[in-house]
Amino acid sequence: MSIQGTIRTGTAGWVFEPWRGTFFPEGLVQKKELAYASSRLGTIEINATFRANQKPESFRKWAGEAAREGFVFSIKGPQLVTHIKRLKNCEAELANFFASGPLALGGKLGPFVWQLPPNLVYDRGTLRTFLGLLPRRADDYVALASKADERLKSPPYLDASAFGPIRHAIELRNPSFDAPEVNDLLAEHNVARVIADTPDNPARDLTADFAYCRLQGPARGDGQGYQPNDIAEWADTAKAWAAAGKDAFIYFVHEDKLHAPANAIALRQAAGITLPGD
Repeated sequence: MSIQGTIRTGTAGWVFEPWRGTFFPEGLVQKKELAYASSRLGTIEINATFRANQKPESFRKWAGEAAREGFVFSIKGPQLVTHIKRLKNCEAELANFFASGPLALGGKLGPFVWQLPPNLVYDRGTLRTFLGLLPRRADDYVALASKADERLKSPPYLDASAFGPIRHAIELRNPSFDAPEVNDLLAEHNVARVIADTPDNPARDLTADFAYCRLQGPARGDGQGYQPNDIAEWADTAKAWAAAGKDAFIYFVHEDKLHAPANAIALRQAAGITLPGD
């Protein structure tokens, strides 16, 4: 008997002024917005880590505010690795990032996501080396994070006692990555290829034991945003993944950010997942 996967839907970030009075109730103070968002969503992508390393105190604070059982964060990898170093010679930068405090999320730690710049073209050696650096076990994580250097502004956080599997997803935004061998390479390292659901990237290939979606479509490209039939189709897809034992992390991002929370909630409900307050 196969284990049922878990479906989590959410948004990229939780601070967005137009959500006040639309998603967030009128009068809700800003310091309570994360607590509210985590009560309605299954997951949120932390984007602050893309610009700069955070501190353990920040991760611990976010975990405390997002107290609902079952809620997790995903964490965007730093632009220093993806956009500046462009995946090359980045072991020290990875060490500093992993040592900066993600482990302080404890059981709220979900996947790491690495978003590549659109002008970064596929190089097999570079990608293979980068994927090989990514830790997939607790001891690998601690070993790499222990190599943090003097650029880290806080003591390395190395307590790996309270979190689950270490997962990675990668968003490949240059057409050169459409080579079939890329998916084979990702599968070899159990790294999920981000599913974008756009006209240029409509594929829903799974390359890991979980799915990671940053939905920016729908792929029909008519500018109408996600409609009820799109939500129903995605619910069927997510349920099929879960039935096959694969967890699904599905985020609505960017193009229709105003409606991202509503879309995430609608998809969760269409997949048969209810939370208090529904």
